[in-house]
Amino acid sequence: MKTPSEADEPFAAWQRHFETVLDQHLLPETCEPSRLHQAMRYSALSGGKRIRPLLVYASGQLVNPGLGSLDAIACAVELIHAYSLIHDDLPAMDDDDLRRGRATCHLAFDEATAILAGDALQALAFRILAGNVQTLPRITIRLVSELAQACGSSGMAGGQMMDLQVTGRSLDIAVLEHIHELKTGALIRYAVLAPGYLAGSDSATLDALAHYGRCVGLGFQIRDDILDVIGDSASLGKNPHADAERDKPTFPALIGLDASHKRAGMLLDEALECLGRIKGDTRSLASLAEHMVSRDC
Repeated sequence: MKTPSEADEPFAAWQRHFETVLDQHLLPETCEPSRLHQAMRYSALSGGKRIRPLLVYASGQLVNPGLGSLDAIACAVELIHAYSLIHDDLPAMDDDDLRRGRATCHLAFDEATAILAGDALQALAFRILAGNVQTLPRITIRLVSELAQACGSSGMAGGQMMDLQVTGRSLDIAVLEHIHELKTGALIRYAVLAPGYLAGSDSATLDALAHYGRCVGLGFQIRDDILDVIGDSASLGKNPHADAERDKPTFPALIGLDASHKRAGMLLDEALECLGRIKGDTRSLASLAEHMVSRDC
């Protein structure tokens, strides 16, 4: 994966650190039931952009450079994301056969194992979050509660359900934005906000982080829609043109590529404006925002 910028440390260091931490939280493949643990590790350790953990570390650096417990939050967020990808790829959902340049979990193993691997990764995410955050109980409860909302029926799962329901239908752009804000944006927004909860940030800072998270989450999904049109499997690590083949509403399908690029640019500007309202070093979050709406993979 390309880092947001090769000159931008500490992104590479954060990525290396995160891979080590995540590996330590996953049980060995030899631990019974070994097939389940193999599938969990296959999906969670398959690389990927690690955007959500990077957002956790960048936000933590901003609100409190000495903040502890960021590893637990980063792992929890990424494991929720990994579980969602396993389930999204299933025949009952998107029926994909390629993820991050290799066979999807249900093809590498089987559908039943893939479902259970996703279930187990979700459970592990909450176990890590509840057991490894060193803070007041009320803050840990908030972190767990907010993550549950971000990935539940009011967030990611709800957005996925709505996405399935609108396949083959024409939509108003506002409806599509709402779906993307839930399906993709809710977890990204949580990744940005969670360090603020942990640090006890004031309401103005949390509001600015929330708006930044909304903008970069939506911009990230618009860029994903664009790449599905203009990308190729070698660079994307998954099959392109899948949205059009499924007749799924996307930004390029609704408003065209040029307007989609423009909307993503407007969201980036809005995200950067939000950072201007927060005291501290916002350069890492700014760099991540720029990468998320202009990436090539």
